[in-house]
Amino acid sequence: MAFKTIDALPAKGQRVLLRADLNVPVKDGRITDRTRIERLCPTIAELAHKGARVVVLSHFDRPKGKRVPEMSLKPMQEALAAALHRPVAWCDDCVGDAAEAAVAALPEGGVLLLENTRFHAGEEKNDPAMAAALAKLGDAFVNDAFSAAHRAHASTEGVARLLPAYAGRLMEAELKALDAALGNPARPVVAIVGGAKVSTKLELLGNLCSKVDVLVIGGAMANTFLAAQGHGMGKSLQEAEMHETARQILEQAKAANCEILLPVDLVVAEEFRPNPPTRTVGVDDVPENMMALDVGPETEAMLEARLRTASTLVWNGPLGAFETTPFDAATVAAAQTVAALTQSGALKSIAGGGDTVAALRHAGVLERMSYVSTAGGAFLEWLEGKELPGVAALG
Repeated sequence: MAFKTIDALPAKGQRVLLRADLNVPVKDGRITDRTRIERLCPTIAELAHKGARVVVLSHFDRPKGKRVPEMSLKPMQEALAAALHRPVAWCDDCVGDAAEAAVAALPEGGVLLLENTRFHAGEEKNDPAMAAALAKLGDAFVNDAFSAAHRAHASTEGVARLLPAYAGRLMEAELKALDAALGNPARPVVAIVGGAKVSTKLELLGNLCSKVDVLVIGGAMANTFLAAQGHGMGKSLQEAEMHETARQILEQAKAANCEILLPVDLVVAEEFRPNPPTRTVGVDDVPENMMALDVGPETEAMLEARLRTASTLVWNGPLGAFETTPFDAATVAAAQTVAALTQSGALKSIAGGGDTVAALRHAGVLERMSYVSTAGGAFLEWLEGKELPGVAALG
């Protein structure tokens, strides 16, 4: 899609409303992962350097339109200032007199963080009055929160209709990476889709069948597909009510000339816990008292062969129960193969989704992929082929 970037924004002296995603993990009042904050810094720093007055908007958690002290963005002020190496002013509201006064006091090159947009009920309702109150604070709007772009809220979609709107550097990078993944990819394209349930990724699987050349199905989802084909899966996690749907997806893929790659061997155990006794068995030989928790070495080798012939990879979801050893083996092996191919220039690799990011970090390859999206729901909805309101508003 066509969208304007901050290259087209005459920043000097402008009040720039910057929609960020500072909805970062916090435990006992401490930020446990600053990735989203760090990724936001290039856009803020560039705008400030050009003389803009940067006004940062974000939501945090789910206060449901009420002021909840423990859901304040105040702790992000210090973290953002530390990441930017510059002062960040604070206002304890995001609209109204206090916010207007705080913006008016901001010098050129200054940065201001406003309080949680979801403290107002009008945010999630995309109330025009809320969007208008936000628009009063700025001369231009920059969206750098792809991870919130699937929500038509006042601070993501509403205000973008009222001010000149631009994509920030993070949004720009995300959209270009996604276009390279499925919009106009180098072929062949391989997609890896893992996770627990077919039912949560039906639209994703349906869309990918028509977009990719090879669709690799892993995780407990693969158990459902194998069971649907008549393989006994013992005590494995699988969705019996999704068998007919799984068969329909296989037929849909066949009609679209998309190869589906399912496991040919599995790592099984009697119980799901760290380092239990395991066996590697063929898909026809899962014992009744055991469960499949990872794919086996033959499947790994098959996947590696497909990856070596691919030009583009899209990855959403692990191949096994990677959080628990030794059921991380296949995911780690695949991740290291992907990273090596990416680094050699043979493969463009785009990955996203919470479990996928965690799995790539666990494998030590997060920084060696072409692009890793930290956007969970937005990344998934984009892969499903849905229009994202926050992105559409930039067009």
